[in-house]
Amino acid sequence: MSNGIDLQELARQLSCPTGDYGKEIGEIMNTNNFGMTKKAIDSLQIKNKDQLLELGHGNCKHLDYVLKQAEFLGYIGLEVSEIMKSNALDNNIHFLKTDIRFELFDGNKIHFHEKRFDKIFTVNTIYFWENPESFLKEIYRVLKFNGLFSLTFSTSSFMKTLPFTEFGFKLYSENEVINLLKLSNFKIEEIDSFTENVISKSGDEVERESINIVVSK
Repeated sequence: MSNGIDLQELARQLSCPTGDYGKEIGEIMNTNNFGMTKKAIDSLQIKNKDQLLELGHGNCKHLDYVLKQAEFLGYIGLEVSEIMKSNALDNNIHFLKTDIRFELFDGNKIHFHEKRFDKIFTVNTIYFWENPESFLKEIYRVLKFNGLFSLTFSTSSFMKTLPFTEFGFKLYSENEVINLLKLSNFKIEEIDSFTENVISKSGDEVERESINIVVSK
């Protein structure tokens, strides 16, 4: 089913969705990635009054699930894509208030003071980090002492089977990610490998192998 698809454009849209095609990609990512997103959210054991940060929230149709985890939560979503921020605002207009909001960032610097968040999570963004070591230091900086960071991604062995990942994707094995996290002084709390049957972004049915790593500061 991938015949006729511009794989390079698909890869670009997965990195930073734009325009009407970007909206379509956002819907596909929401559907296909919900299992991974739920895994990331569940792994954080969110408690009342936690301050949450999500990096790369997409159209954020999962915000309702996040906010059901506990009471009096603060949530901020950061995105590099203007269309995904716009879609997230439209999809969650009934949730928005001072401590629940969406903002744009450059994908490198997190514009909050240190020790700002109790819990941070991100799903399928690591492939696009320009400088993983620097970005992980940013995450470490804004995480509270004893806070948790949940990182969810698909394995390099699986991602290599997808035709579009040769365009702008940086793929990682479990050990490579663990080493990056340790270099940034994170402490490994939990590692969970799991598989799901999904329709890939190029339209093919695949068994996806993914990993959720939870670390603490």
